[in-house]
Amino acid sequence: MKKLNQGLIITVITLLLFNSCASSKDIQYFQNVEDGVLKDSTSAFGAKIQSGDLLTINVSTINAEAALPFNLYETPMLQGAAASAKPIPHLVDDDGVINFPVLGKLKVAGLTTKQLTKKLEVDLVEYITNPTINIRFDNFRVSVLGEVAKPGSYQVLNERISVIEAIGLAGDLTIYGQRDNVLLVRIENGEKTFTTLDLTNKDIFNSPYYNLKQNDIIYISPNKTRVNSSAVGPNTGVIISSASLLITVLALILK
Repeated sequence: MKKLNQGLIITVITLLLFNSCASSKDIQYFQNVEDGVLKDSTSAFGAKIQSGDLLTINVSTINAEAALPFNLYETPMLQGAAASAKPIPHLVDDDGVINFPVLGKLKVAGLTTKQLTKKLEVDLVEYITNPTINIRFDNFRVSVLGEVAKPGSYQVLNERISVIEAIGLAGDLTIYGQRDNVLLVRIENGEKTFTTLDLTNKDIFNSPYYNLKQNDIIYISPNKTRVNSSAVGPNTGVIISSASLLITVLALILK
């Protein structure tokens, strides 16, 4: 009878462990990847300028003084003070327009920084010789929330980041994060779009949402284990006591 009791207890423990263990299919990324070559989708990617963006635009030329009127700084630019002057970013208004020095209002929404650079090079050649234009986003950020090691908002300096890289910045998903139910929230032209991504499938690399845009939000949902443990948390002591009592009763019955 004692052996029967021991066998029963072992069986119960085994079942509990089996039910608590996650399948590798729930946590492994890119499960159906095969050997081969996949074209890099980031090569043709360029973040489009949107209303609300902040653009730092620096204009330079051989004659530094000639470029001064086309640059915005917090304090008046003095000769030889370029290294210490702090530039003021251009705010893209609700109409997708910036007010550029000398040139006036320019429609920039919908352009990439590369396209805007070429446009300014053409427009400024009338005023300065061989202008050099450098443009960058001051507000290119993505946010990663939910079941990751380091949730937060991250600035992207090179204006190009994939969903995988963003999750890497956040320290990867915890063991409790749903790999096949990643929510991407995107705000464009005043509209919010909600898309679900599956990190366990290699098709993520071909997704139009693989490359992120400024202000994208990634949310990692908790899996059932996390949800259940959260719900049970306050009553853990009661459950343990009840389980202990049940095992004691079973032992007495089977004695």
